[in-house]
Amino acid sequence: MPGWAVNQLRPTAPPAILQAMDDHLPRPAGTPVPEAVAYVSDLLRDLDSPWFLCGGWAADAWLGSQTRRHGDVDIAVFHPDQGTIFKHFAGWALVAHDPNVPDDTSQPWDGRQLDLPAHVHVPELGSPLSTVKTATHTAFEFEFLFNERSGDDWVLNREHDIALPVDRCARESAWGLPTAAPEVILFYKAGGNLPAAELGEIRARDEQDFAALLPTLGHAQRSWLAESLATAHPRHPWLAHLRS
Repeated sequence: MPGWAVNQLRPTAPPAILQAMDDHLPRPAGTPVPEAVAYVSDLLRDLDSPWFLCGGWAADAWLGSQTRRHGDVDIAVFHPDQGTIFKHFAGWALVAHDPNVPDDTSQPWDGRQLDLPAHVHVPELGSPLSTVKTATHTAFEFEFLFNERSGDDWVLNREHDIALPVDRCARESAWGLPTAAPEVILFYKAGGNLPAAELGEIRARDEQDFAALLPTLGHAQRSWLAESLATAHPRHPWLAHLRS
């Protein structure tokens, strides 16, 4: 799919320390792509930068079917590609969030440079985030989550030098889409990317995805997640399950 090729990544900084994995369990046989995910992936088909299904829908992509209700579709992209995304969705209703604006803003994104951590909502018409009625609106809400990269590596936690090659962080799932790997999904859902001071109570939906995905992890995937999560948050409650 256009925009997925790893060789489109451009070096930006010296590589972070990476932790490799060496096994992956077979993915489920191909299953129908849910309507919301199919809609968003079609919009991204010609995007000239890499993107990856992430969040709860990505967990379902590895499990082979929808396991719970989802609020929107999460798409992981890289921070330097925000200009490409803004150009691709010119004329659309877009609302950007980063440390420089209040989190409850509904101000339309004008293409300004976003600082990490940042995300961009693509709202439906009638959403509280939709303020420009003449803009193009999505049929299913989705969100771009901006991520850091260093050369060919996806930087998962800069503070603790946790990173992986992009082609190990994401692969094609049973839905035929570039999808964040299960262990990477769970690392984010555990708050592994967050400073300890920002780690709050784990959301119920993240607990549900953890319980569903954990049995699908191979030994190396499970070990990597346990080691990386212990590095970022040594007292995380999921460590007991990962080490059992």
